Amino acid sequence: MAVSEGALSGVKVLDLSRILAGPTCTQLLGDLGASVLKIENPATGGDDTRQWGPPYAEDADGNPSDLSAYFMAANRNKKSVAVDITTPEGQATIKRLAGEADILIENFKPGGLAKYGLDYATLSAELPGLVYCSISGFGQTGPNASKPGYDLMAQGYGGIMSLTGDPEGSPMKVGVGIADVMCGMYATVGILAALRHKERTGEGQQIDIALVDSQIAWLINEGVNYLTTGNTPQRRGNGHPNIVPYDVYETADGHVILAVGNDTQFQRFCAFIDQPDLARDARFATNPQRLAHRDALNAILRLALCQRSSAEVIAGLEAVKVPVGPVQTLDQVFAGDQVAARDMRLTLPAGPGPVDLIGNPLKLSRTPVTYRHAPPVFDADTDQVLRSDTPFDD
Repeated sequence: MAVSEGALSGVKVLDLSRILAGPTCTQLLGDLGASVLKIENPATGGDDTRQWGPPYAEDADGNPSDLSAYFMAANRNKKSVAVDITTPEGQATIKRLAGEADILIENFKPGGLAKYGLDYATLSAELPGLVYCSISGFGQTGPNASKPGYDLMAQGYGGIMSLTGDPEGSPMKVGVGIADVMCGMYATVGILAALRHKERTGEGQQIDIALVDSQIAWLINEGVNYLTTGNTPQRRGNGHPNIVPYDVYETADGHVILAVGNDTQFQRFCAFIDQPDLARDARFATNPQRLAHRDALNAILRLALCQRSSAEVIAGLEAVKVPVGPVQTLDQVFAGDQVAARDMRLTLPAGPGPVDLIGNPLKLSRTPVTYRHAPPVFDADTDQVLRSDTPFDD
């Protein structure tokens, strides 16, 4: 797409984060127009996720680069700058760059940057307007503050795994690093709020955000179900704790998702499966009654739906305005016309050659997101940035 000025154009971000939560945040800020310098450790070859492959982006001769698919998922619109923060020279470089930045983001263990003089207390004394975002597993305070944080551990500690998976099976994590991703999203919201405060007052502040806190926050209805009743929620597979029928159902040739949100939709659904009397059955007439008789109703519905094709179920229920949908594999997702219409797949020229990435879901009418830089190969921009009088120039 054509480059235009983003909503955060002119905002300067110094990114000391790695793996997924911090990079998710800084990529989003970059998509919105901010200039992002990604600081990477020269002793390790940069962000750990550069080695989290295969797959890797390859050049025209089939040689792999250090751009793993995992790394590319969260590191576009950034420049890679190799700095060893364990050295006095490296620390001086970071302090110089922080002096020009609006935002610094880091995900070291709490207290880990103090020995380098790069912690919030030290930098804020010299740079009171700096917005400083600290991402960690358990936060800067509390009995677990010193423990490391990884997505899988956050999903386990924060409860989401206890709710995910087959009712008769083991606890199951979500298929992607959702605790990391949502922590990055919450971090972005906090940073934008802190920037607004800085615009009004000139004051920076520290944002202390934890993977586990973020994961607990998005327990949403199941979390409040527990707080309201004291009853520990149980795994229901694809079933909904508060709505029936709301599940994945087998058809004659696959699966469909059925999401009946109210009683009138249920009545239309029953008519579609040629069992209108179900909607008048005292066990199923209202959603609370359907919840109480979930197993009995599902047994009836599964028998009815498995005799119809997925296409028949989807077309028939869409015609009567009952929420229904397919369970698509990723090849189907990215080949779909909806993805094309919404620009959710894009190709950017990277160091090894063109790379395909997932688009940003934000559609802003006046300041659209921009894709100015592909994910950088390690150390690609160190000389240009460190020799420049305006290192954040995009």
